[in-house]
Amino acid sequence: MRDTLILFARAPRHGTVKRRLARAVGAAAALRFHRGQLLSLVRGLGRDRRWRTVLAVTPDATAVRGTRWPAGIPRHGQGSGDLGTRMGRALARHRPLAVLIGSDIPGISAADIAAAFRALRAGAPAVFGPAEDGGYWLVGFGARRPVAPFAGVRWSTAEALADTLANFRGARRPALVRRLRDVDTAADLLAAHRLAGPRVARRV
Repeated sequence: MRDTLILFARAPRHGTVKRRLARAVGAAAALRFHRGQLLSLVRGLGRDRRWRTVLAVTPDATAVRGTRWPAGIPRHGQGSGDLGTRMGRALARHRPLAVLIGSDIPGISAADIAAAFRALRAGAPAVFGPAEDGGYWLVGFGARRPVAPFAGVRWSTAEALADTLANFRGARRPALVRRLRDVDTAADLLAAHRLAGPRVARRV
Protein backbone atom coordinates (compact mmCIF):
# COMPACT_ATOMS: atom_id res chain seq x y z
CA MET A 1 0.00 0.00 0.00
CA ARG A 2 1.27 3.47 -0.85
CA ASP A 3 1.85 6.20 1.70
CA THR A 4 -0.93 8.75 2.07
CA LEU A 5 -0.95 12.52 1.70
CA ILE A 6 -3.89 14.03 3.59
CA LEU A 7 -5.07 17.43 2.45
CA PHE A 8 -7.03 19.17 5.23
CA ALA A 9 -9.64 21.49 3.75
CA ARG A 10 -12.72 23.48 4.62
CA ALA A 11 -15.59 23.33 2.16
CA PRO A 12 -15.21 26.19 -0.35
CA ARG A 13 -18.26 28.23 0.58
CA HIS A 14 -18.75 31.99 0.55
CA GLY A 15 -18.26 33.58 3.96
CA THR A 16 -16.90 30.46 5.68
CA VAL A 17 -13.28 30.28 4.47
CA LYS A 18 -10.20 32.41 5.17
CA ARG A 19 -12.12 34.80 7.41
CA ARG A 20 -9.08 36.81 8.50
CA LEU A 21 -8.14 37.28 4.87
CA ALA A 22 -11.74 38.09 3.96
CA ARG A 23 -11.78 41.01 6.40
CA ALA A 24 -9.14 42.70 4.25
CA VAL A 25 -9.95 41.58 0.69
CA GLY A 26 -13.61 40.60 0.90
CA ALA A 27 -15.34 37.24 1.19
CA ALA A 28 -15.54 36.68 -2.58
CA ALA A 29 -11.80 37.21 -3.10
CA ALA A 30 -10.99 35.02 -0.09
CA LEU A 31 -13.16 32.25 -1.53
CA ARG A 32 -11.46 32.53 -4.92
CA PHE A 33 -8.07 32.19 -3.28
CA HIS A 34 -9.18 29.21 -1.20
CA ARG A 35 -10.78 27.40 -4.13
CA GLY A 36 -7.88 28.13 -6.47
CA GLN A 37 -5.27 27.09 -3.94
CA LEU A 38 -7.07 23.84 -3.20
CA LEU A 39 -7.30 23.01 -6.89
CA SER A 40 -3.62 23.89 -7.40
CA LEU A 41 -2.53 21.55 -4.60
CA VAL A 42 -4.64 18.71 -5.94
CA ARG A 43 -3.23 19.19 -9.43
CA GLY A 44 0.35 19.52 -8.24
CA LEU A 45 0.40 16.80 -5.58
CA GLY A 46 -2.62 14.59 -6.15
CA ARG A 47 -1.29 13.04 -9.33
CA ASP A 48 2.06 12.03 -7.88
CA ARG A 49 2.26 8.23 -7.99
CA ARG A 50 4.64 8.01 -5.02
CA TRP A 51 1.68 8.44 -2.66
CA ARG A 52 -2.09 8.53 -2.76
CA THR A 53 -3.87 11.76 -1.89
CA VAL A 54 -7.09 12.08 0.11
CA LEU A 55 -9.13 15.05 1.25
CA ALA A 56 -10.15 15.34 4.91
CA VAL A 57 -12.93 17.91 4.83
CA THR A 58 -15.13 19.97 7.12
CA PRO A 59 -18.06 20.19 7.61
CA ASP A 60 -18.36 16.43 7.44
CA ALA A 61 -21.59 16.46 5.41
CA THR A 62 -19.81 18.20 2.54
CA ALA A 63 -17.73 15.06 1.98
CA VAL A 64 -20.72 13.43 0.33
CA ARG A 65 -22.98 16.21 -0.93
CA GLY A 66 -23.51 19.89 -1.50
CA THR A 67 -19.96 20.91 -2.46
CA ARG A 68 -17.97 20.83 -5.67
CA TRP A 69 -14.66 19.27 -4.66
CA PRO A 70 -11.79 18.57 -7.08
CA ALA A 71 -12.64 15.44 -9.04
CA GLY A 72 -10.91 12.09 -8.64
CA ILE A 73 -9.69 12.53 -5.05
CA PRO A 74 -11.18 10.36 -2.26
CA ARG A 75 -12.51 12.34 0.70
CA HIS A 76 -13.83 11.85 4.21
CA GLY A 77 -15.00 14.07 7.02
CA GLN A 78 -12.63 15.38 9.68
CA GLY A 79 -15.05 14.62 12.51
CA SER A 80 -15.56 16.62 15.68
CA GLY A 81 -13.10 18.13 18.15
CA ASP A 82 -10.37 20.73 18.11
CA LEU A 83 -7.72 20.89 15.41
CA GLY A 84 -5.39 18.44 17.18
CA THR A 85 -8.15 15.90 17.69
CA ARG A 86 -9.18 16.08 14.04
CA MET A 87 -5.63 15.89 12.70
CA GLY A 88 -4.78 12.98 14.99
CA ARG A 89 -7.86 11.10 13.83
CA ALA A 90 -7.02 11.65 10.16
CA LEU A 91 -3.39 10.57 10.58
CA ALA A 92 -4.37 7.42 12.49
CA ARG A 93 -6.83 6.45 9.76
CA HIS A 94 -4.21 5.89 7.05
CA ARG A 95 -1.39 3.35 6.88
CA PRO A 96 1.46 2.63 6.55
CA LEU A 97 2.64 6.26 6.68
CA ALA A 98 0.70 9.49 6.31
CA VAL A 99 1.50 13.18 6.30
CA LEU A 100 -1.06 15.94 6.54
CA ILE A 101 -0.93 19.42 5.05
CA GLY A 102 -3.13 22.50 5.13
CA SER A 103 -4.70 23.98 2.02
CA ASP A 104 -3.52 27.60 2.30
CA ILE A 105 0.23 27.37 1.57
CA PRO A 106 1.05 28.25 -2.05
CA GLY A 107 4.69 27.17 -1.85
CA ILE A 108 4.22 23.44 -1.21
CA SER A 109 5.95 21.18 -3.74
CA ALA A 110 6.09 17.45 -4.36
CA ALA A 111 9.72 17.57 -3.20
CA ASP A 112 8.53 18.76 0.23
CA ILE A 113 6.14 15.84 0.58
CA ALA A 114 8.76 13.34 -0.58
CA ALA A 115 11.24 14.76 1.96
CA ALA A 116 8.69 14.30 4.75
CA PHE A 117 8.11 10.66 3.90
CA ARG A 118 11.86 10.05 3.66
CA ALA A 119 12.33 11.44 7.17
CA LEU A 120 9.69 9.12 8.58
CA ARG A 121 11.16 6.08 6.84
CA ALA A 122 14.56 7.01 8.25
CA GLY A 123 13.17 6.63 11.77
CA ALA A 124 12.02 10.11 12.78
CA PRO A 125 9.16 9.91 15.31
CA ALA A 126 7.49 12.79 13.50
CA VAL A 127 8.04 15.37 10.80
CA PHE A 128 6.86 18.97 10.73
CA GLY A 129 6.83 21.75 8.17
CA PRO A 130 7.31 24.97 10.17
CA ALA A 131 5.27 28.01 9.21
CA GLU A 132 6.58 31.53 9.53
CA ASP A 133 3.84 32.43 12.01
CA GLY A 134 4.98 29.83 14.56
CA GLY A 135 2.61 27.08 13.52
CA TYR A 136 3.17 24.33 11.00
CA TRP A 137 1.87 23.52 7.55
CA LEU A 138 2.78 19.80 7.54
CA VAL A 139 2.72 17.06 10.16
CA GLY A 140 3.35 13.33 9.97
CA PHE A 141 4.06 10.62 12.53
CA GLY A 142 6.27 7.57 12.56
CA ALA A 143 5.70 4.41 14.55
CA ARG A 144 7.13 5.82 17.81
CA ARG A 145 5.01 8.88 18.40
CA PRO A 146 3.79 10.13 21.81
CA VAL A 147 0.41 8.95 23.05
CA ALA A 148 -0.90 12.55 22.94
CA PRO A 149 1.24 14.47 20.44
CA PHE A 150 -1.15 17.44 20.34
CA ALA A 151 -1.74 17.77 24.10
CA GLY A 152 -1.70 21.34 25.36
CA VAL A 153 -1.06 22.94 21.99
CA ARG A 154 -2.12 26.58 21.74
CA TRP A 155 -3.62 26.52 18.29
CA SER A 156 -3.56 29.61 16.06
CA THR A 157 -0.73 31.16 18.08
CA ALA A 158 2.99 31.65 17.56
CA GLU A 159 3.59 28.83 20.07
CA ALA A 160 1.79 26.04 18.21
CA LEU A 161 4.89 24.31 16.85
CA ALA A 162 6.90 24.78 20.05
CA ASP A 163 4.03 23.35 22.11
CA THR A 164 3.79 20.30 19.85
CA LEU A 165 7.55 19.68 19.87
CA ALA A 166 7.49 19.82 23.68
CA ASN A 167 5.39 16.65 23.64
CA PHE A 168 8.38 14.84 22.10
CA ARG A 169 10.80 15.55 24.95
CA GLY A 170 12.65 12.41 25.91
CA ALA A 171 12.19 10.92 22.46
CA ARG A 172 14.24 11.23 19.30
CA ARG A 173 13.91 14.74 17.91
CA PRO A 174 11.30 15.14 15.13
CA ALA A 175 12.51 16.03 11.64
CA LEU A 176 11.76 19.37 10.03
CA VAL A 177 11.23 20.16 6.36
CA ARG A 178 11.52 23.67 4.98
CA ARG A 179 9.77 26.69 6.45
CA LEU A 180 6.89 28.16 4.43
CA ARG A 181 4.37 30.95 4.78
CA ASP A 182 0.65 30.24 4.90
CA VAL A 183 -1.89 32.81 3.76
CA ASP A 184 -4.02 34.14 6.61
CA THR A 185 -3.84 37.89 6.04
CA ALA A 186 -3.59 40.42 3.24
CA ALA A 187 0.14 40.77 3.97
CA ASP A 188 0.57 37.00 3.53
CA LEU A 189 -1.30 37.16 0.24
CA LEU A 190 0.89 40.02 -0.98
CA ALA A 191 3.99 38.00 -0.11
CA ALA A 192 2.58 35.03 -2.05
CA HIS A 193 2.02 37.32 -5.05
CA ARG A 194 5.63 38.45 -4.95
CA LEU A 195 6.99 34.92 -4.75
CA ALA A 196 4.76 33.30 -7.34
CA GLY A 197 3.81 36.18 -9.60
CA PRO A 198 0.88 35.88 -12.02
CA ARG A 199 0.12 32.26 -11.06
CA VAL A 200 -1.17 33.35 -7.64
CA ALA A 201 -2.57 36.61 -8.90
CA ARG A 202 -4.97 34.81 -11.22
CA ARG A 203 -6.44 32.83 -8.34
CA VAL A 204 -7.62 35.82 -6.28
